[in-house]
Amino acid sequence: MPEPLTQESFRADLAEFLHLGPDEVDLEESPLDAGLDSLRIVTLLERWQAAGVDVGFVDLAERTSFAQWWQLLEERRRGAARADT
Repeated sequence: MPEPLTQESFRADLAEFLHLGPDEVDLEESPLDAGLDSLRIVTLLERWQAAGVDVGFVDLAERTSFAQWWQLLEERRRGAARADT
């Protein structure tokens, strides 16, 4: 089973697809301006879904920064954790 999603793993995932170091990822940047295309976004989604986060492409498309993505993922992750208890 994949590791749970954390902000550190979120940054590492983004960095991998942006060809940056995790500390170089600007969370205030727009995913499209950063260079992510729909195929990369879907690949990231699949990774995060495998980590137990219920999120879809449209959910991310409605948000304009990586920080907003993280906020959504964290809310969904916490919601899933509460549902499991």
